[in-house]
Amino acid sequence: MNAPEKLTIKDFSTDQEVRWCPGCGDYAILKTVQKLMPELDQPKENTVFVSGIGCSSRFPYYMETYGFHTIHGRAPSIATGVKLANPELDVWVITGDGDALSIGGNHTMHALRRNVDLQILLFNNQIYGLTKGQYSPTSKVGTKSPSTPDGSLDLPLNPCSFALGAGAKFVARSIDTEAKHLTDVLKRAHAHEGTSFVEIYQNCPVYNDGIFDLIKEKKTAGETRLVLEHGQPMVFGTDQDKGIRLNTQTLSLEVVKLGEDGVTEADLVVHDERNRMLAQMLTQLRAPDFPEPVGVIYCNPDMAYEHSVYQQIKTVREKKGLADFSNALKSGHTWTVS
Repeated sequence: MNAPEKLTIKDFSTDQEVRWCPGCGDYAILKTVQKLMPELDQPKENTVFVSGIGCSSRFPYYMETYGFHTIHGRAPSIATGVKLANPELDVWVITGDGDALSIGGNHTMHALRRNVDLQILLFNNQIYGLTKGQYSPTSKVGTKSPSTPDGSLDLPLNPCSFALGAGAKFVARSIDTEAKHLTDVLKRAHAHEGTSFVEIYQNCPVYNDGIFDLIKEKKTAGETRLVLEHGQPMVFGTDQDKGIRLNTQTLSLEVVKLGEDGVTEADLVVHDERNRMLAQMLTQLRAPDFPEPVGVIYCNPDMAYEHSVYQQIKTVREKKGLADFSNALKSGHTWTVS
Protein backbone atom coordinates (compact mmCIF):
# COMPACT_ATOMS: atom_id res chain seq x y z
CA MET A 1 0.00 0.00 0.00
CA ASN A 2 1.42 3.38 -1.01
CA ALA A 3 2.06 5.99 1.69
CA PRO A 4 -0.35 8.96 1.55
CA GLU A 5 0.92 11.83 -0.53
CA LYS A 6 2.53 14.59 1.51
CA LEU A 7 0.38 17.73 1.52
CA THR A 8 1.82 21.16 0.71
CA ILE A 9 0.74 24.78 1.05
CA LYS A 10 -0.95 24.52 -2.36
CA ASP A 11 -3.29 21.87 -1.01
CA PHE A 12 -4.63 24.39 1.51
CA SER A 13 -4.90 27.40 -0.85
CA THR A 14 -8.15 28.00 -2.72
CA ASP A 15 -8.68 29.58 -6.14
CA GLN A 16 -10.58 32.49 -4.54
CA GLU A 17 -9.25 36.01 -4.98
CA VAL A 18 -7.97 37.17 -1.59
CA ARG A 19 -9.88 40.35 -0.90
CA TRP A 20 -8.24 42.34 1.86
CA CYS A 21 -6.79 45.84 1.63
CA PRO A 22 -3.17 46.05 0.42
CA GLY A 23 -0.85 45.79 3.39
CA CYS A 24 -3.42 44.16 5.68
CA GLY A 25 -1.88 41.91 8.32
CA ASP A 26 -4.43 39.22 7.47
CA TYR A 27 -2.37 38.28 4.40
CA ALA A 28 0.62 37.34 6.55
CA ILE A 29 -1.51 35.34 8.98
CA LEU A 30 -3.22 33.49 6.13
CA LYS A 31 0.10 32.52 4.55
CA THR A 32 1.47 31.34 7.89
CA VAL A 33 -1.59 29.17 8.56
CA GLN A 34 -1.58 27.71 5.03
CA LYS A 35 2.10 26.79 5.41
CA LEU A 36 1.48 25.32 8.85
CA MET A 37 -1.37 23.00 7.90
CA PRO A 38 0.73 20.31 6.15
CA GLU A 39 3.04 20.16 9.19
CA LEU A 40 0.16 19.25 11.51
CA ASP A 41 -0.30 15.94 9.72
CA GLN A 42 -4.09 16.09 9.89
CA PRO A 43 -6.35 14.77 7.11
CA LYS A 44 -7.49 17.79 5.13
CA GLU A 45 -11.04 16.48 5.10
CA ASN A 46 -11.06 16.59 8.92
CA THR A 47 -10.09 20.27 9.11
CA VAL A 48 -12.74 22.97 9.61
CA PHE A 49 -12.39 26.75 9.79
CA VAL A 50 -15.28 28.66 11.38
CA SER A 51 -15.50 32.46 11.32
CA GLY A 52 -17.96 35.17 12.31
CA ILE A 53 -18.24 38.59 10.66
CA GLY A 54 -15.44 41.04 9.91
CA CYS A 55 -12.36 41.34 7.73
CA SER A 56 -10.67 38.36 9.40
CA SER A 57 -13.79 36.27 8.91
CA ARG A 58 -13.24 35.94 5.16
CA PHE A 59 -10.54 33.44 6.13
CA PRO A 60 -12.49 30.22 5.40
CA TYR A 61 -12.88 31.25 1.73
CA TYR A 62 -9.11 31.08 1.32
CA MET A 63 -8.51 27.76 3.10
CA GLU A 64 -9.01 24.62 0.98
CA THR A 65 -10.75 22.85 3.85
CA TYR A 66 -14.27 22.64 5.18
CA GLY A 67 -15.46 25.94 6.59
CA PHE A 68 -18.32 28.09 7.78
CA HIS A 69 -18.63 31.87 7.40
CA THR A 70 -21.22 32.34 10.12
CA ILE A 71 -22.94 35.25 11.89
CA HIS A 72 -21.58 38.10 13.96
CA GLY A 73 -19.97 36.91 17.20
CA ARG A 74 -21.39 33.40 17.07
CA ALA A 75 -18.41 31.52 15.60
CA PRO A 76 -17.37 29.95 18.96
CA SER A 77 -20.89 28.58 19.50
CA ILE A 78 -21.16 27.15 16.00
CA ALA A 79 -17.65 25.70 16.29
CA THR A 80 -18.69 24.10 19.59
CA GLY A 81 -21.58 22.42 17.80
CA VAL A 82 -19.28 21.17 15.05
CA LYS A 83 -16.84 19.70 17.57
CA LEU A 84 -19.57 18.04 19.64
CA ALA A 85 -21.17 16.55 16.53
CA ASN A 86 -17.86 15.06 15.41
CA PRO A 87 -14.98 15.21 17.94
CA GLU A 88 -12.58 13.82 15.34
CA LEU A 89 -12.65 17.14 13.46
CA ASP A 90 -9.82 19.66 13.82
CA VAL A 91 -11.75 22.91 14.39
CA TRP A 92 -10.30 26.41 14.11
CA VAL A 93 -12.13 29.64 14.94
CA ILE A 94 -11.08 32.81 13.13
CA THR A 95 -12.34 36.04 14.64
CA GLY A 96 -11.50 39.68 15.31
CA ASP A 97 -11.50 41.94 18.36
CA GLY A 98 -14.95 43.33 17.54
CA ASP A 99 -16.49 40.03 16.49
CA ALA A 100 -15.22 38.04 19.48
CA LEU A 101 -15.27 40.60 22.27
CA SER A 102 -18.27 42.84 21.57
CA ILE A 103 -21.35 41.11 20.18
CA GLY A 104 -19.56 37.78 20.57
CA GLY A 105 -18.12 38.26 24.05
CA ASN A 106 -20.66 35.98 25.67
CA HIS A 107 -20.11 33.21 23.12
CA THR A 108 -16.32 33.45 23.39
CA MET A 109 -16.52 33.33 27.18
CA HIS A 110 -18.56 30.13 27.27
CA ALA A 111 -16.36 28.31 24.75
CA LEU A 112 -13.36 29.17 26.93
CA ARG A 113 -14.91 28.13 30.23
CA ARG A 114 -16.20 24.86 28.76
CA ASN A 115 -12.75 24.06 27.36
CA VAL A 116 -14.00 22.79 23.99
CA ASP A 117 -11.12 21.49 21.87
CA LEU A 118 -10.92 24.48 19.48
CA GLN A 119 -8.16 26.81 18.33
CA ILE A 120 -9.48 30.38 18.61
CA LEU A 121 -7.34 32.88 16.68
CA LEU A 122 -8.29 36.45 17.52
CA PHE A 123 -6.93 39.04 15.06
CA ASN A 124 -6.60 42.22 17.11
CA ASN A 125 -6.21 45.46 15.15
CA GLN A 126 -7.98 47.56 17.80
CA ILE A 127 -10.59 48.83 15.31
CA TYR A 128 -13.65 47.75 13.30
CA GLY A 129 -12.22 47.39 9.79
CA LEU A 130 -15.07 45.95 7.75
CA THR A 131 -17.58 48.58 8.86
CA LYS A 132 -15.20 51.45 8.13
CA GLY A 133 -13.21 52.21 11.23
CA GLN A 134 -15.45 52.51 14.27
CA TYR A 135 -13.69 52.04 17.59
CA SER A 136 -13.72 48.49 18.97
CA PRO A 137 -13.62 46.97 22.48
CA THR A 138 -9.80 46.94 22.32
CA SER A 139 -9.30 50.49 20.97
CA LYS A 140 -7.10 52.76 23.06
CA VAL A 141 -8.65 55.61 25.04
CA GLY A 142 -8.72 58.66 22.78
CA THR A 143 -9.11 56.71 19.53
CA LYS A 144 -10.77 58.99 16.99
CA SER A 145 -13.14 57.19 14.66
CA PRO A 146 -16.48 57.72 12.88
CA SER A 147 -18.23 56.57 16.05
CA THR A 148 -15.94 58.53 18.41
CA PRO A 149 -14.98 61.72 16.50
CA ASP A 150 -13.73 63.40 19.69
CA GLY A 151 -11.89 60.33 20.95
CA SER A 152 -13.16 57.19 22.69
CA LEU A 153 -13.63 57.25 26.44
CA ASP A 154 -13.97 53.49 27.01
CA LEU A 155 -11.18 51.64 28.76
CA PRO A 156 -9.96 48.97 26.30
CA LEU A 157 -10.65 45.31 26.93
CA ASN A 158 -7.54 43.14 27.27
CA PRO A 159 -8.16 39.96 25.19
CA CYS A 160 -5.68 37.71 27.01
CA SER A 161 -6.79 38.90 30.42
CA PHE A 162 -10.42 38.30 29.37
CA ALA A 163 -9.56 34.77 28.24
CA LEU A 164 -7.85 33.97 31.54
CA GLY A 165 -10.78 35.39 33.49
CA ALA A 166 -13.16 33.16 31.52
CA GLY A 167 -11.15 30.11 32.54
CA ALA A 168 -9.07 29.47 29.43
CA LYS A 169 -6.47 26.75 29.85
CA PHE A 170 -4.22 28.00 27.01
CA VAL A 171 -3.55 31.68 26.30
CA ALA A 172 -0.89 33.02 23.96
CA ARG A 173 0.00 36.07 21.89
CA SER A 174 1.90 36.58 18.65
CA ILE A 175 2.31 39.07 15.79
CA ASP A 176 1.00 38.93 12.21
CA THR A 177 4.35 39.45 10.44
CA GLU A 178 6.44 37.25 12.77
CA ALA A 179 5.91 34.05 10.77
CA LYS A 180 8.32 31.83 12.71
CA HIS A 181 7.08 32.91 16.11
CA LEU A 182 3.44 32.70 15.04
CA THR A 183 4.01 29.22 13.60
CA ASP A 184 5.55 27.98 16.86
CA VAL A 185 2.68 29.44 18.90
CA LEU A 186 0.05 27.89 16.61
CA LYS A 187 1.75 24.50 16.84
CA ARG A 188 1.57 24.70 20.62
CA ALA A 189 -2.06 25.81 20.43
CA HIS A 190 -2.94 22.91 18.14
CA ALA A 191 -1.22 20.36 20.36
CA HIS A 192 -3.15 21.60 23.41
CA GLU A 193 -6.22 19.57 24.39
CA GLY A 194 -9.07 21.97 25.01
CA THR A 195 -9.64 25.58 23.96
CA SER A 196 -6.55 27.42 22.76
CA PHE A 197 -6.85 31.21 22.69
CA VAL A 198 -4.27 33.06 20.58
CA GLU A 199 -4.32 36.85 20.28
CA ILE A 200 -2.52 38.05 17.14
CA TYR A 201 -1.48 41.69 16.84
CA GLN A 202 -2.63 42.56 13.31
CA ASN A 203 -2.14 45.80 11.43
CA CYS A 204 -5.04 47.58 9.70
CA PRO A 205 -3.29 49.91 7.23
CA VAL A 206 -6.49 51.81 6.36
CA TYR A 207 -8.18 52.58 9.67
CA ASN A 208 -5.57 52.00 12.39
CA ASP A 209 -2.20 51.92 10.67
CA GLY A 210 0.89 51.41 12.79
CA ILE A 211 -0.96 50.85 16.07
CA PHE A 212 1.55 48.11 17.03
CA ASP A 213 4.67 49.58 15.40
CA LEU A 214 6.38 50.08 18.74
CA ILE A 215 6.24 46.31 19.36
CA LYS A 216 6.67 45.19 15.75
CA GLU A 217 9.49 47.38 14.42
CA LYS A 218 12.93 45.77 14.71
CA LYS A 219 14.55 49.01 15.89
CA THR A 220 12.26 49.18 18.93
CA ALA A 221 11.14 45.57 19.46
CA GLY A 222 14.13 44.71 21.64
CA GLU A 223 12.94 47.19 24.24
CA THR A 224 9.19 46.70 23.86
CA ARG A 225 8.79 42.95 23.37
CA LEU A 226 9.17 40.26 26.04
CA VAL A 227 9.57 36.84 24.42
CA LEU A 228 8.31 34.27 26.91
CA GLU A 229 9.93 30.88 27.30
CA HIS A 230 8.81 28.38 29.91
CA GLY A 231 11.42 27.84 32.62
CA GLN A 232 13.57 30.77 31.53
CA PRO A 233 14.16 34.11 33.27
CA MET A 234 12.34 37.10 31.75
CA VAL A 235 15.15 38.92 29.98
CA PHE A 236 14.66 41.53 27.26
CA GLY A 237 16.33 44.58 25.75
CA THR A 238 18.29 45.27 22.59
CA ASP A 239 21.39 44.10 24.44
CA GLN A 240 19.50 41.61 26.60
CA ASP A 241 20.42 43.78 29.57
CA LYS A 242 16.99 44.23 31.16
CA GLY A 243 14.58 41.95 32.94
CA ILE A 244 11.32 41.60 34.83
CA ARG A 245 11.46 41.28 38.60
CA LEU A 246 8.71 40.76 41.17
CA ASN A 247 8.49 43.63 43.63
CA THR A 248 7.64 41.80 46.84
CA GLN A 249 6.50 45.02 48.55
CA THR A 250 3.82 45.88 45.99
CA LEU A 251 3.35 42.35 44.59
CA SER A 252 3.75 43.76 41.10
CA LEU A 253 6.17 43.29 38.21
CA GLU A 254 8.88 45.85 37.55
CA VAL A 255 11.60 46.48 34.99
CA VAL A 256 15.18 46.23 36.22
CA LYS A 257 18.54 46.58 34.53
CA LEU A 258 21.01 43.74 34.87
CA GLY A 259 24.21 44.79 36.60
CA GLU A 260 22.69 47.80 38.35
CA ASP A 261 22.46 47.61 42.15
CA GLY A 262 23.75 44.06 41.97
CA VAL A 263 20.79 42.78 39.92
CA THR A 264 21.47 39.44 38.19
CA GLU A 265 19.35 36.95 36.24
CA ALA A 266 18.80 35.10 39.51
CA ASP A 267 16.65 38.04 40.66
CA LEU A 268 14.33 37.86 37.66
CA VAL A 269 10.97 36.15 37.37
CA VAL A 270 11.22 32.73 35.74
CA HIS A 271 8.32 32.12 33.37
CA ASP A 272 5.98 29.37 34.49
CA GLU A 273 3.21 28.68 31.98
CA ARG A 274 1.18 26.87 34.67
CA ASN A 275 0.98 29.88 37.01
CA ARG A 276 -2.37 31.61 36.37
CA MET A 277 -1.62 34.51 38.73
CA LEU A 278 1.65 35.24 36.93
CA ALA A 279 -0.17 34.98 33.60
CA GLN A 280 -2.69 37.62 34.66
CA MET A 281 0.13 39.92 35.74
CA LEU A 282 1.87 39.44 32.40
CA THR A 283 -1.24 40.36 30.41
CA GLN A 284 -1.26 43.76 32.13
CA LEU A 285 2.20 44.76 30.84
CA ARG A 286 1.91 47.49 28.21
CA ALA A 287 4.50 49.44 26.21
CA PRO A 288 6.20 51.84 26.55
CA ASP A 289 6.43 51.41 30.34
CA PHE A 290 6.86 47.65 30.02
CA PRO A 291 7.73 45.23 27.25
CA GLU A 292 4.64 43.40 25.94
CA PRO A 293 4.73 39.61 26.35
CA VAL A 294 4.53 37.36 23.30
CA GLY A 295 4.50 33.59 23.31
CA VAL A 296 2.62 31.15 25.51
CA ILE A 297 1.39 33.12 28.51
CA TYR A 298 -0.54 30.30 30.18
CA CYS A 299 -0.88 26.57 29.55
CA ASN A 300 -2.42 24.18 32.03
CA PRO A 301 -4.25 21.37 30.16
CA ASP A 302 -7.44 19.74 31.39
CA MET A 303 -9.94 17.32 29.88
CA ALA A 304 -11.67 18.77 26.82
CA TYR A 305 -15.41 19.38 27.11
CA GLU A 306 -16.49 17.01 24.36
CA HIS A 307 -14.81 14.06 26.12
CA SER A 308 -16.88 14.77 29.24
CA VAL A 309 -20.06 15.05 27.17
CA TYR A 310 -19.55 11.71 25.42
CA GLN A 311 -18.52 10.03 28.68
CA GLN A 312 -21.73 11.24 30.29
CA ILE A 313 -23.80 9.94 27.37
CA LYS A 314 -22.10 6.55 27.64
CA THR A 315 -22.67 6.38 31.41
CA VAL A 316 -26.35 7.31 31.13
CA ARG A 317 -26.95 4.78 28.35
CA GLU A 318 -25.27 2.01 30.35
CA LYS A 319 -27.42 2.86 33.36
CA LYS A 320 -30.77 3.61 31.71
CA GLY A 321 -30.50 2.14 28.22
CA LEU A 322 -31.33 3.94 25.00
CA ALA A 323 -33.94 6.65 25.40
CA ASP A 324 -37.34 6.29 23.76
CA PHE A 325 -38.18 9.60 22.15
CA SER A 326 -41.92 8.91 22.09
CA ASN A 327 -41.95 8.10 25.82
CA ALA A 328 -39.88 11.19 26.58
CA LEU A 329 -42.48 13.37 24.86
CA LYS A 330 -45.33 11.81 26.86
CA SER A 331 -43.69 11.64 30.28
CA GLY A 332 -43.08 14.18 33.03
CA HIS A 333 -45.02 17.43 33.10
CA THR A 334 -47.35 17.07 30.14
CA TRP A 335 -50.92 18.09 29.50
CA THR A 336 -53.58 17.55 26.85
CA VAL A 337 -55.25 20.46 25.09
CA SER A 338 -58.87 19.64 24.26
